[in-house]
Amino acid sequence: EVQLVESGGGLVQAGGSLRLSCAASGFTFEGYAIAWFRQAPGKEREGISCISKRESRPLYADSVKGRFTISSDNVQNRVYLEMNSLKPEDTAVYYCAARSKSCSSDSNDYDFWGQGTQVTVSS
Repeated sequence: EVQLVESGGGLVQAGGSLRLSCAASGFTFEGYAIAWFRQAPGKEREGISCISKRESRPLYADSVKGRFTISSDNVQNRVYLEMNSLKPEDTAVYYCAARSKSCSSDSNDYDFWGQGTQVTVSS
C-alpha cells in the first residue's frame, strides 16, 4: 500500500523556520517525483517545490524561491522541506505528493497524496 505521511508542521512566528518531512512507503522511491503543495483557506492548491532524478535540479515556485529548500533521503524514503524566513502568507496545509514521472506543478498530475500538515505563521 502506497503511503505518504507528512510531519513537522506547527505554529511559528514570522521570520522563523520549520522543517517538514514526508515519509514514503509502498513504492520505489527512486524514479518518482516528490512534490510539496500547499493550500490556504479559500485558495487553490499551489505547487511549491519538487524533486526528482528526472530533473537536473529541484524546482521551486517563485513564492518560496530562496527561502525553502527541498531535499531527499533515498535510503530512508523521506523528502524534506526546509522553510526559512517564514511569512504569514505561508500559512497553509502542506501536502506531499508523488508521481512516477517528472515534476509537475499541476496537482491533478499526482497519483499519491499525504494527509497534510498545518503550518501557521503568526505576524
